Amino acid sequence: MTLKKIALVFFVFALVLSPYVQSIYAQEPAQVTKDIEPMRGAPQSFADLSEKLLPAVVNVSSTQAIPDQQEMAQQYPQFPEGSPFNDFFEDFFGEQMPQFRRGFPQQALPSASLGSGFVIDGKKGYIITNAHVVADADKVRITFSDDHTVDAEIIGSDEKTDLALLKVDTEGKEIPSLKFGDSEKMRVGDWVLAIGNPFGLGGTVTAGIISARQRNINAGPYDDFIQTDASINRGNSGGPMFNLKGEVIGINTAIFSPSGGSVGIGFAIPSDLAVPVIKQLAKYGQTRRGWLGVRIQSVTEEIAGSLGLDRPRGALVASVNPKGPAEDAKLETGDIILSFNGQKIDSVRELPRVVAETEIGATVPLTFWRNEKEMRTKVKVGELEKAEESGIINENRPVQNTENTETDNNAGITFGNAPDLGDAVIITSLDPNSEAAEKGLLPGDIVLEINQKAPKSPSDAVKIMKDAKKQGKDFILFRVKQDNTSGVRFVALKLK
Repeated sequence: MTLKKIALVFFVFALVLSPYVQSIYAQEPAQVTKDIEPMRGAPQSFADLSEKLLPAVVNVSSTQAIPDQQEMAQQYPQFPEGSPFNDFFEDFFGEQMPQFRRGFPQQALPSASLGSGFVIDGKKGYIITNAHVVADADKVRITFSDDHTVDAEIIGSDEKTDLALLKVDTEGKEIPSLKFGDSEKMRVGDWVLAIGNPFGLGGTVTAGIISARQRNINAGPYDDFIQTDASINRGNSGGPMFNLKGEVIGINTAIFSPSGGSVGIGFAIPSDLAVPVIKQLAKYGQTRRGWLGVRIQSVTEEIAGSLGLDRPRGALVASVNPKGPAEDAKLETGDIILSFNGQKIDSVRELPRVVAETEIGATVPLTFWRNEKEMRTKVKVGELEKAEESGIINENRPVQNTENTETDNNAGITFGNAPDLGDAVIITSLDPNSEAAEKGLLPGDIVLEINQKAPKSPSDAVKIMKDAKKQGKDFILFRVKQDNTSGVRFVALKLK
């Protein structure tokens, strides 16, 4: 076959196959991108937005009271100038007595704290910052963007969410203020702007995106942080985070930093969490949170399986506070709360916030899981602060000695009696290689229930475990009181 004939054959094949090849290559990108909207470009500049927002962002400085100098002086012996005892005590106490060199007190400097804040009500002079910025403050001063400085009054603060509300005298003038936006509408990847007072330098603007949402950094019981890569440093605490509409969707609060400077991991309190707290501080000078009266924990796959729930969801009731709303509503340990006041509870973190934001005294519907079926009740919401003041939330009963032990060799757990607790069953020892040890059970834990049955003795505890295995159970569920305190939780172990 000549070269001309070979070329002619390839040409014919190309004509025949070209529609199929084109269709294959045309379909692939369409399948991947057909549901994705074209990306909107980044703003050409944040200058116009920054210019409007900067006047409402302030610097917050606070000073803490110092002990009376005479009182301080009495803590250390004083000797005449040149006395050998004076030199001896200086060397001995070192830096613990810097104000008492040569035996005579000098002017002590109060400790200071620098942070950021922003105006939310220009007529009333309300300013928001972090609680830790003004904690234990003797004096708080606000510096505006025009360098005008005034004293501020602390209206109220809340350590649980790290928020504080301040007030300044506006002298009859309306100062620039900001408004809140809806943090729930923000998505990972959205642009945000942060303005604050890093390292005391004054109004500084940084930009970035939302890196993640609903972060739990173990800062408090209502952790629900927005994570951002916008540069946030020391001194930014209490400053606002904005969306591109200029609305406050977060309050910058914390950073993750091995070095102390910004590494692109900052955290902000979402506005949807902050607004109800701020309203309460403005109205009452303190928070008034709803209270259910239960200790809760996560529902794991093992716990869901042992209680007959289709999948891990809700909040597991580890204990019920005496004289609390949950006890009045007949909730029991081992119940799984699936919804509260019409809001589904998908994870344990959601319930405290939903309850806290519910009106105190309101009677609301509650759905829970018990005995492998869904049940409903109504609960009258109590007040958390009153429960804390009364002391009914925390109770401690130390265990001093144990006796009469029994061991379940399969689980590697040894049980004993605790006469100090009315012969309660406790864990006296554990095989360090056992699943029980891996799941966090510890010697000294009080065994309240095994498979929702209260063991009356160490031998009874072992019998309950053996019966569960005979019945073909895959898991066994412990309810224990940890560390001899009121911390109660469930632990599911796989039966061998």
